[in-house]
Amino acid sequence: MKSIPCLLYISLLLSSPLQAQELVWAGDAEGGAPYVFIDPKNPGRTIGFEVDLADALARRMGRQARFVQNQWDGLVPGLERGEYDVVINGLEITPERAERISFSRPYYDSSLTLTVGIDDQVIRRPEDLAGRTVGTLKSSFAEGFLAKIGNVTIRSYDGQVNPYMDLTLGRLDAVVMDTPIALYYANSPQMRNIELPSARFDLGVGIRKADEALRLDINTALQSLEQDGTLEEIYSAWLNADGQRYREYLDAIRTVRTFGDRLRQYWSFLPHLLRAALVTLEISAAAMSIAIGLGLTMAVLRVFGPRLVSWPIVGLIEVIRGTPLLIQLFIIFYGLPAIGIRFSPYWAAVFGLGLNYSAYEAENYRAGIQSIPRGQLDAALALGLTRVQTIRKIVLPQAMRLVIPPVTNDFIALLKDSSLVSVITMVELTKMYGQLAATYYDYIGLGILTAAIYFLMGLPIARLSRKLEQRLAYMRT
Repeated sequence: MKSIPCLLYISLLLSSPLQAQELVWAGDAEGGAPYVFIDPKNPGRTIGFEVDLADALARRMGRQARFVQNQWDGLVPGLERGEYDVVINGLEITPERAERISFSRPYYDSSLTLTVGIDDQVIRRPEDLAGRTVGTLKSSFAEGFLAKIGNVTIRSYDGQVNPYMDLTLGRLDAVVMDTPIALYYANSPQMRNIELPSARFDLGVGIRKADEALRLDINTALQSLEQDGTLEEIYSAWLNADGQRYREYLDAIRTVRTFGDRLRQYWSFLPHLLRAALVTLEISAAAMSIAIGLGLTMAVLRVFGPRLVSWPIVGLIEVIRGTPLLIQLFIIFYGLPAIGIRFSPYWAAVFGLGLNYSAYEAENYRAGIQSIPRGQLDAALALGLTRVQTIRKIVLPQAMRLVIPPVTNDFIALLKDSSLVSVITMVELTKMYGQLAATYYDYIGLGILTAAIYFLMGLPIARLSRKLEQRLAYMRT
C-alpha cells in the first residue's frame, strides 16, 4: 500500500511543468476565428477552438503546448522543415497534403458554406457560381472545390476577414469558406449563408511522416478526448451558435465604441505593436550591417578586381536585384535545408534581407567609387602609395561620403521590406498589425497607428544621415 503514494508522487513529478516535454504546434493567428485568433478582450492572448484543442491534447500527452505563428500557406513547409512538431489550424485532410505529411485521426468533420449578399436571389448552389467572381482562403479545400466547378474567377486570400469585406463592398459575387468560418464572419444582416452539405472534409493534426510515434500518441490522446466528452465540450463552446465562446466573440466585436473608447483601445495595442517594432528594428539593423559590409566588398572587387573575379560578382548582383525578395526568403528558409543548410527564422530573415540589399549597396558604392577622378588614383600611386593604400585612404573615404543619401534611403526601404519576413514565422510590426486588424475589423485606425510607428522609426535615420553629411562636408572644407 505504501508503494501507491510513492508511484503517484513519481508520476506527478514526471508530469510537472518543469519536466514536461513541449508540444510545439503552429497556426496562423491572422487567419482568424474560430481556429486561432487574438482575443478581442485581451490583445496579448491567443484564443480559439484549436488553442483549446492543442492545450487539451498536450495535457493528455503529459506535455506543455507552445504556439508558433506562421502564415497559412507556410504551415506545411514549416512542418517539413522541423520548425514545430505539428500543425493544428483548420488543416483539411486532402490527398495532396497526405502525399507530403501524415495526419492524425480526424477531430472535426466540416462542410463548406456559400455566402452571398442578402439581395442575391440568383446564386443558390455551387453550379450558379459559373461566370462569377468568388473569394476563398488560399491553399484550402474550398479553393480546390471552386476550381473543380470550372469557369469561376477565384480570388484567394491569406486571411478569412477580407473576402467577406470584399463581398459587402461588391468586389465579389460570393464567398466559399469552411462552415465554422462562415459562422463567425458571415453573420451580418447583409449576408446570406447556404451550407453545402455535399462538400464535406475532415480536419486533422498535421505531422511529419517520420514522426510515426508522435502520430500514434496524438491519436491516442484524441480518442481519449472523444471518449470522456472533452472534445464535445470544446465543440459546443466554439462551433455552436449557442456556445459560450461564440456569444462572447459576438459581444466583443459588436460592442459600439465611442471615440474615447477607441483611443483607449489603441493605447492598449501600443505595447504589442512596439514589441513587434523592436523585432523589426533588430532585424533591419542586423541585415543592413550585412548589406553594407557585403555590398562594399563586392563593389571594390568589381571595380578593382580582375575580370575573373568581377564578372561573377556582376552576375550575382544582377541575379539578386532581378529576383523578388520573397522568393529569396523562401529559398533560404525552406529550400536550403534540403542541402543541409539550416537557419533559424531570425537569422534567415537577417541573412535574406542583408543579401538582397547588398546588391543595391554594391551599386551605390560602385557609383561612389567611380565618381572619384582617376587623376587622384594616379597621383597617389605616383607618390608611392600601394594600390590597397590608395583604395583605403583616398578612394573609399570620399566614396562613402557621396553614398550616404542612397544608403540611408535603402535602410528605410529595408525597414519596410522587413514586413515580408512574416512568411518565415517571424512576427514583426506589419504581421502584428494584420493580426490585430483581422480581430477588430479596424484597418484604418490601426493602419494609421502602425504607419506612424514606421514613420517614427525611419525619421531619426534620415535626420542622422543629414547630420553626418553636414559634418563630413564641414570636415572636407
